[in-house]
Amino acid sequence: APPNLGGMNKPREHFEIGEALGLMDFDAAAKLSGARFVVLKGALARLERALEQFMLDLHTSEHGYTEIAPPVLVRDAAMFGTAQLPKFEDDQFWAVSGEVLRQPSDQDIALMDPLDAQAALASRLNGIKSARFGLIPTAEVPLTNLVRESIVDEKTLPLRFTAATLSFRAEAGAAGRDTRGMIRQHQFKKVELVSITTPEQSRDEHERMTACAEEVLKRLGLHFRTVALCAGDMGFAAQKTYDIEVWLAGQGRFREISSCSVCGDFQARRMNARVKGAEAKSTRFVHTLNGSGVAVGRALIAVLETYQQPDGSIAVPDVLRPYMGGLTRIEAAR
Repeated sequence: APPNLGGMNKPREHFEIGEALGLMDFDAAAKLSGARFVVLKGALARLERALEQFMLDLHTSEHGYTEIAPPVLVRDAAMFGTAQLPKFEDDQFWAVSGEVLRQPSDQDIALMDPLDAQAALASRLNGIKSARFGLIPTAEVPLTNLVRESIVDEKTLPLRFTAATLSFRAEAGAAGRDTRGMIRQHQFKKVELVSITTPEQSRDEHERMTACAEEVLKRLGLHFRTVALCAGDMGFAAQKTYDIEVWLAGQGRFREISSCSVCGDFQARRMNARVKGAEAKSTRFVHTLNGSGVAVGRALIAVLETYQQPDGSIAVPDVLRPYMGGLTRIEAAR
């Protein structure tokens, strides 16, 4: 059963807790960026950082993942490879340089470095869209594309990558949903897990990856459940998906905090990512898997709502205390 929060009759939602502590400011974020952003301050900003560091340390030191620090701006080809394009183009944020926006002259282009000049010429010929970058909606995009246009030695598989990055989502079609708080934001932090395997390894790797994500929540002392999605709820690139849902006491419901999918060779065919064994005469497509390990913002929400105390403070989970300088309790800002 979900925890009873020390006998509290009516647990508060995370935004009520954060605002009462003076450490979560949505008004300041709205002045800077508009709706669906937040400014975290003091101990809550540190708690978010602690969660991220804890997850990375767990996945790299115990789960066998290699930490990657990837770009968060990617070309359309990378988005296509992991199936964000063309279907979900409206859900993405896009960036172009100021030079591209103002359509530089021939003299300006002559002074650019070759890659920028190529992009500027392409935008002149084909429009701004050809010179844009996508802000990644998940680190799945750059991590999976690390094997793009390559032939991987079968002896090196499975490859396991993890990264903590900002993720950006336009949330098209989400108007009116989760308008309060941090549940659905345009910008959020997430720790991602990606595996590259042979076709024979992928099913077992999917179970392993899901267990790695579950372990994060177990060590944080959070109540959760794992559900297998029906075909109609899965992403169209996935063969099988598990959603991990964490209990949010303030909302009185489970909410998704991780989604772990095995994609078979769907993404590999788009990326032309292949594997070759030592004795094999030909190559095969790799299999790809991805999952959140886990969404940092939603983990922060779950910690606030699970560890809230009757006096309004937040008890710091044991595993996070070394990352918080030994702090055991978060209290109102003075």
